[in-house]
Amino acid sequence: MNYTIRYLCWSHTGKYRKKNEDNYICDGNLLNDAGDPAGFPLQGTIHPGSSSIAGVFDGMGGEACGEIASLIAAREAKELRIGGQPLEDLERFFRDANNEILQYAGQHTISAMGTTAALLAFTAEGILLGNIGDSKVFRFSRHTLKQLSEDHYSFGVYGKKPPLSQNLGIPEDELILEPYYAKGCYHDQDIYLICTDGLTDMVDHEEIQRILSENEFNDMAEKLLNTALAHGGRDNITFILCRVEKV
Repeated sequence: MNYTIRYLCWSHTGKYRKKNEDNYICDGNLLNDAGDPAGFPLQGTIHPGSSSIAGVFDGMGGEACGEIASLIAAREAKELRIGGQPLEDLERFFRDANNEILQYAGQHTISAMGTTAALLAFTAEGILLGNIGDSKVFRFSRHTLKQLSEDHYSFGVYGKKPPLSQNLGIPEDELILEPYYAKGCYHDQDIYLICTDGLTDMVDHEEIQRILSENEFNDMAEKLLNTALAHGGRDNITFILCRVEKV
């Protein structure tokens, strides 16, 4: 059975940040290629195949380091091709992106820079997920929202958001890189939400589920963004909505 993936992709600086340190890969588009689409979402259709990748990246580091780290990862994801060994291909992406960030940091004498990554690969055989950090992947199916990704957190101070235990930009002699992977199947009308914490820190699980339940697909992205901004918009907000459609 054939499927296509209809998508809406939005990245916004938020209300208080001076720059957008997030990035994304969606249908071959990156943030620096398309500019900051603050007024409307990118939209289109993905046809499952070797290069059908959708993902978000939340950069971290002083000055412009986070912005550069997320861009490096997005560029690496743009070159990702899924072949006969899909898990190995995705593992190679995480290793290569990590090495590219470390190489840039070394060349520019940067002590610490990194990014999260949350990706879905829409292949002819099924859907492959890979994530590291706290950018998330949800599936909305039959009016129920479920997180599919795994958050990588260390122990933190009570009442405060804990620090990350994993991200891209970690030297191999300090910590073993351990992204989370999962596989899934296509089901008509399932919606996948890939997002940075600029969305989920402002809009909780129940409200995201309500927005996806009560709105047509074309309206979901604007509703999610406006709700995150209305609740504070303290961070950059980047997300991709992907709906599976049977041909």
